[in-house]
Parts: sequence; structure tokens; C-alpha cells
Amino acid sequence: MKVVSALAAVRHLLDTGVVRRGDTLLDSSSGIYAYALALACHRHGMRCHIVGSATVDRTLRTQLQILGATLEQMQPSDDLKLDQKRRVERIHEVLVEHPEYHWMRQYHDDIHYLGYRQIADRIRQATAAQPLTVVGGVGSGASTGALARYLREDLEHSTASTGPADIELVGVQPFGSVTFGSEHVSDPEIIIAGIGSSIPFGNVSHGMYDTLHWISFAAALAGSVDLLRRHAVFAGLSTGAGYLAALNERERSPQRTVLFIAPDTGHRYIDTVYARYREAARLADLAPHEVCDQRHLALPWSRMQWNRTDAAPPSVTRPRRPPGHRHRSRA
Repeated sequence: MKVVSALAAVRHLLDTGVVRRGDTLLDSSSGIYAYALALACHRHGMRCHIVGSATVDRTLRTQLQILGATLEQMQPSDDLKLDQKRRVERIHEVLVEHPEYHWMRQYHDDIHYLGYRQIADRIRQATAAQPLTVVGGVGSGASTGALARYLREDLEHSTASTGPADIELVGVQPFGSVTFGSEHVSDPEIIIAGIGSSIPFGNVSHGMYDTLHWISFAAALAGSVDLLRRHAVFAGLSTGAGYLAALNERERSPQRTVLFIAPDTGHRYIDTVYARYREAARLADLAPHEVCDQRHLALPWSRMQWNRTDAAPPSVTRPRRPPGHRHRSRA
């Protein structure tokens, strides 16, 4: 999913002269973005340095090696929150050692929105004039936030009766994520890093979201297993969580077209998810707990109307920089 984002971001940096062919691009990743950035660097003749999560598996390591990327992988940890924090700390150390590297800042830079313009165009063409609900993991904010931004801009500027009549955005978060204030609720399994964060992300546009779903590991596992059984789609936890939320939104508003983002394949979840398929709950037995604020969040699944509130939770900050600004280690 992030390939379009990484390609557009790197292309923009080259076109604006911020980086040149042969430069090294640096970032942290738990998996998918590392692959996307490595592909973009390989395509444009650049070097790629990844500080990777402990969850990066042998398959991805091999792909990164083939693409010429350098991977520094964190040591295994029972706490993925600590893993994420250590990766960011290591990024700053690398920048001290190599101030000439360009930090892509996938968690903070709006440049990562650019690639979703073409996807928004395809969605607009495919959904005709029907009311549209977009469902997906919040993550770094780029995919869901960018799609909603571009689709709503098209709607405001369009005088023709093409494209969605209105666009709602539904974000999916894991428990324990600080992005929308659920850090006080711990998932007994893991935090699904691809859709949440244990550190503040700067490019999440909180005011884009109409509704939020917090989904636990166990509920996402059930979604992933059902998606494979029912639709032959072999996908990861982020997709399973998005699928679960999308089904619920469809039940609430059957007159709307519901589109959900499936960002990851299931290959790296064979042991942690699919080998445990017998534990999967029936989707008919799962329903979200409706809450009015984050104090009442409860496992395994909670839902809350966010109503495009622009204010982030107190723990979230929004560092910004103009697209194309070259990051140095002292920043």
C-alpha cells in the first residue's frame, strides 16, 4: 500500500532538488514502509537505510537485501512500544553519525500524502455519486487522511454529478495507541503497530475523522481469519481490523458504499495469527462497545463518534515542516 506514497515522496524530493541520485534516504519501519522506500530508492538510484522493528521477518530482510537497502534491526522485545521508541532514538543517532542522510519522516511529513492523489481519483471514478465511507487504519495518518482530504477537495470543487455525494472517514486504532488517546488501555497481546503508535505522530489530521474504532489483537485476528474463509483474501492484522470495522459501518448505514483499506498481506502473520485460527471468535459474536469519550474504552472493541474534532489528545503533538525541507541531525 505504501509503495505509491514512497514513490511520490522520493520523486518530489528529487524534482525539488532536496535530494540527488546517490543520496541516502533514512527512516524507521515495522515492515511495509521499509519495502516501499527500498523499492523507490532502487528505482531512482538512491541508497536506503532502514532502522527496522524486531518484527521484520526473514522474507522482508531478503527482499531488502536484494533491493540494496541496509537494515539495522532492533533486538527482540516483549514491548512493541519500547521497540518503536528505540527505533526513533536510533534514527537520531544515525543522523549524528551521518548528517548528510535525508530522514524521510514518514510519521511527521505531509509529503507522504502526495501518492494517494491518484488512488483518490480512482475511488472517485469507481464510486459514482453514492455516499462513501472510507475505513482504514490511522497509522501515520497518510493513507486514510490523504484519501479523505483529496476526495473532499474534489467534492467541494466539483460541479458535475460524478464522484461520491459525501465522504465519511472511519479510522481504526489499536488499544494502547497515543494518537487518539487510548494509551491507558493495554492489549494483553500486542499493539498493532501498523495502525497505531506509542509515540506522537505529526502528520495525523485528527479533524479528518468522523468515527473511530479501537480494535484488539483478538478481534483483528477474528477479522483476518474470516476474511480468508469468506473472501479468500490472505491479509494481516491491520486488514483484519479494518474489515471488522467496515462490516460494522456497513450494517449501520446499508445505503452507503463502504470502502476499506487492506494494507498488508498475511505472510508474516502465519505463526502469530493464522496458526491460532481455532481461537478466532465468530464475527456474529463481536460488536463494538459504544463510548462517548476515551475514559470508557474497553476491550476487545470500542467505537466512538469523533465528529472531525481537530484537537488532538493532550499527549499528541504535531511537528510540521514544509515539504522538501532537508532534515539535519540537529533538528
